[in-house]
Order: sequence, then C-alpha cells, then structure tokens
Amino acid sequence: MERTFCRRIGRCGDTLNRADQTPHILITGLPGVGKTTLIRALAKRLADYHPAGFYTEEIRDEQGAREGFRLVTLCGRQLVLSHIRHPGPYRVSRYGVDVAGFDQLLAELDLGHTQSRLIIIDEIGKMECLSQRFTDNMTVLLNQPKILIATIALKGEGFISQVKTRPDCRLVTVTRENRDSLVNDLLSEVQSRLRKGGAHGI
Repeated sequence: MERTFCRRIGRCGDTLNRADQTPHILITGLPGVGKTTLIRALAKRLADYHPAGFYTEEIRDEQGAREGFRLVTLCGRQLVLSHIRHPGPYRVSRYGVDVAGFDQLLAELDLGHTQSRLIIIDEIGKMECLSQRFTDNMTVLLNQPKILIATIALKGEGFISQVKTRPDCRLVTVTRENRDSLVNDLLSEVQSRLRKGGAHGI
C-alpha cells in the first residue's frame, strides 16, 4: 500500500496537489537516489529565509568505502553520528551510533524554539530515531505552524511509519527521473508559502 501511495504522489505533476492542506514535506526514495542532494539544494536556495536544521554527509576511507555518517547543521556545526568503529550499545547494521552526542547537539540547536519558519532535516531514519529527544523534537516541530522539509527512510516501523501517516505531511518520492525538476517544484511552493507569512499562508 505504501509503495503505491508513494508512486502516485511522487510524479512531478502531483507534488503540489495537496500543498495547501499539508504544511510539511517528507522526501523519500531509494538509497542513493539523491534525497540528501535535493534537500541540500533546497537549503542553499532558501538560505535567505534562515532555515534551521541539519543534513548528513557520508564518511569514507581512502579507498572510498563508507565508514559512517556525519551531521552538519545549517549553522555549520558538525557531529559524527555513526561510525563502524564507534563503540556502545546503539547500532544500526554495522554502524555504532553516538546517541549521547546527537542528544547534546539537539539540545544546543533547540529546534523546537527556533524563530525560523522553515526547518530542514536530513533525515528521519533508523539512526536518528534511536534518540528519544529527536523523536520528541520532531513531534513538536510537526505540531507547530512552521514548514518542515525532511527526508525520511523509505522503509521503517515505529516513528518513521507514524510520521508518514500524519494528515499534515505530504510524501514526495524522489526518482532519478524527477529529482532535478523536484528542486524547482518544491522551491517554488515553499517560497510562495513563506512569502505569504508561514506554513499555512497566514
């Protein structure tokens, strides 16, 4: 059911269909399809609106093998979120996740109280959802009259699945065929709503 729904609203002509009813935009798709590239492009082109949030970067060794993931906030701070050599009980596949460090970064960002009307998050995924502070923060942000643009894992239970079913969220599926046009489509939508005064156009 979820895959059919994703395909239907992921087509270029459908990305804006429910914009007035759904203030939040969830970007999903297969691994490596370009979700992070898309959200970083949006963050760059929406910089004049001073968005808050973070995106992810892959950490690779000298041979190009992926070793982990780094978070980069939109104000320039960095945190190694996960690494194959990170110890501790929190793990996703072969990666150890620094939940304590992530919690500290979230506390310092205090996204729930930011003055920005635009929040950009990459991503709502299995690693991030190991943090109760993260899921609590996302719930607060989703319940506020802001615009949240977030990438979200294509698969996942619990909080990931719950967010996808919220009536105030629209799921947009990135493919290799639509990823270039989606940047301009979503940029135009978000700019229009921000100019009108907020996520609900008031």
